[in-house]
Amino acid sequence: MKTHYVDIHCHPSLKPYSKSFKYHPSQQNTIDAERKNSIWHYSPPNVFEKFVNRIVTLTKFTQTDMSALARSGAKVVIVSLYPFEKHFLSKRILGWKGLTDILVNLAASISQSRIDAVMNHQDYYEDLESEYDFYKQLNNQVHKIEGVFYTYRLVKSFTEIEENQKSDTNNKKIISIVLSIEGGHSFNTGLDINKDTADPIEVLENLMKVKDWEHKPIFITLAHHFYNELCGHASSISIGALKDNQKRGLNTGITELGVEVLERLLYDTNGHRIPIDIKHMSTMSRKAYYNLLDTKFKGENVPVIASHGAVNGQRSIVQWDVTDYPEQAHYFNNIDINFYDDELIRIANSNGMFGIQLDERRIGSKKAINASKIYFPNKRKQLQKKSLLVWRQVEHIAEVLNNEGLFCWGIQTIGSDFDGIVNPIKGLWTAENIKDLGEEMLQHANDYLQENRSRLKEFNKISAETIVERVLHKNAMEFLKKNF
Repeated sequence: MKTHYVDIHCHPSLKPYSKSFKYHPSQQNTIDAERKNSIWHYSPPNVFEKFVNRIVTLTKFTQTDMSALARSGAKVVIVSLYPFEKHFLSKRILGWKGLTDILVNLAASISQSRIDAVMNHQDYYEDLESEYDFYKQLNNQVHKIEGVFYTYRLVKSFTEIEENQKSDTNNKKIISIVLSIEGGHSFNTGLDINKDTADPIEVLENLMKVKDWEHKPIFITLAHHFYNELCGHASSISIGALKDNQKRGLNTGITELGVEVLERLLYDTNGHRIPIDIKHMSTMSRKAYYNLLDTKFKGENVPVIASHGAVNGQRSIVQWDVTDYPEQAHYFNNIDINFYDDELIRIANSNGMFGIQLDERRIGSKKAINASKIYFPNKRKQLQKKSLLVWRQVEHIAEVLNNEGLFCWGIQTIGSDFDGIVNPIKGLWTAENIKDLGEEMLQHANDYLQENRSRLKEFNKISAETIVERVLHKNAMEFLKKNF
């Protein structure tokens, strides 16, 4: 089966933009793909890097650089702009400045120059615009790979995506880049780990600047790893030495400033509406956001988006310890950064999207991850087992929605979080491996339909090929057509 894929959440610029701080002038995106400050720099994992990742989960290689995306056959990518948060670095461990720098550099594969710049600046919004500019520098510039001319283009609408796809030929290819933003701190909030520093006037001015961008973001992830004075966040950091930095605001609700930011983003009277991505929000914040949608924005059909998530198999935020699917729930990681069944229903009812995160820390329980391991080298066997982790996400969402009488194959997409701080599913190392995932998921889908087709509503009895095509690209493309 041949099909392109759409990734709705990845970070092609995180590593090259970070590396660019080592060069003079800094923050330059070079067309020379041999240099690490090029978004075209191709650095797939070698045997040693795969071994290191298996042992200590470090991802030093690139996963969604533009060359890898080109080789994967990707035609549309939603990229995430992310001003790196100071609080990965702001508390020193045992009084030693260097230890946190080393830990973060190992986990994110950035550079000491970037770390120093993060610690010294006082404006997340300025950093956001700088990363946006990093993409603009090589927008529509040509790069040759194995005899084929590739370019990426920042797009402003679905019409432009369609025009780019019509322009594709055998030797000239275009990757359409749609922007998103990860973290409301991007409006310049949450600079101090111990106290509020945000200026509400400045925050709202920065928000309106984003709404006036030439290439407006398709959605914004309101929360991220640390308290941003807008809403509470869910626990997300696995590096033990850095967990304390996440405590302030953990599991709290939406602030007064956060409500105003949400409303300004969702209003379509002050510029293009920008929907909210609920990933990283605490359960209290998610409940408050849903209440806002059900009251102030009732009837406006604002799409609910989880750009890079996983299910936890539990019934709801309120009934967090009850499952309606006990035979499946033990496969999932029962943590509240993952999503509850009632949230899947809400996403479907709003014509939203659920991006499945290709991160072993999120996608399965310890038991499921251990069962997916192989101990003798066998690429095909590994892919069969690892792709099952992804298929179970697709399947569970389908069963929850089917039992609600909803179309059950319409929200599942890929939101890999590649090149973010992730521990990739072994065998699904980079964008180039998505074609392998598609092939294996096709077999899982066929197996599922053979056993369960009779339990599906008539309108959910579609072919295995159609299911996989929807997950890999069609659902995301339909969302973009409606909302971009």
